[in-house]
Amino acid sequence: MPDLPLSDISLHYEVDGSGPPLLMLAGMLSDSASWGALAPLLSDHFTLIRPDNRSTGRTTPWDAETSVAQMARDALTLMEYLGHDTFHVVGHSMGGLMAMELFGLAPERIQAMSILASAPVRAPRTMAVFDALLAVRRAPQGEQLWLRALYPWIFAPGFFSDPKNTETALAAALAYPHAQSADAMAHQLEALRGFRPTVRPADLRCPTQVLHGAEDLLIPRAAAEEAFAQVPNLTQTTLPNAGHSIHWDASEAVAQHLRQFHATAGDPR
Repeated sequence: MPDLPLSDISLHYEVDGSGPPLLMLAGMLSDSASWGALAPLLSDHFTLIRPDNRSTGRTTPWDAETSVAQMARDALTLMEYLGHDTFHVVGHSMGGLMAMELFGLAPERIQAMSILASAPVRAPRTMAVFDALLAVRRAPQGEQLWLRALYPWIFAPGFFSDPKNTETALAAALAYPHAQSADAMAHQLEALRGFRPTVRPADLRCPTQVLHGAEDLLIPRAAAEEAFAQVPNLTQTTLPNAGHSIHWDASEAVAQHLRQFHATAGDPR
């Protein structure tokens, strides 16, 4: 359970596996544990580096100044600290935006990039959903209600075929000792709301893979595909039966795509 002291935060991160370094950047409301379904499928192929973004997990303090760009800088500092001159990156949702900003900071260091359920497009409905979820969370009995309201937005329809899935996910979320608080959630929402990209898809010169979920309700897929079509060296795939939580809904398929793409893209070392 290592931590990296920075000027204004203590950045928590996890490292496991062996092989070429793969930096894994979590999305909104998530921390290093959000990669729990994928990590066991990748750890025999990559050294997995999973930081807790600002305002999440065991990174403290939760109310330090934050932005998507700042979180990208934190990730780069972490990779420098760990001695990885070059590395691969995968980012989910907001983590995909972080990955793009990270490329702008150090394009020569990123060998290949995978972006999951993300897009550099404005999505007002997505922000409205997050704002509504925060309001529900702050209401009486909100800690359970907001999670129940969240799941239909992030999981594919198949998740709900068995009612036990919701109860299992709810119990795990409520029992998680490092869950993001409502205040930290609000803090991170403002960082996402204020995000203005400095890196365009056309600027991404490394091999880039984009995986969309066919059932994703939070990312407008047509706009995402159009935006990413500008990437010079692009592999773009839509996975069936996967929602916004593509790495949970279709963990085996995502892992297979990541293994195949990052084994051959860039210059693994």
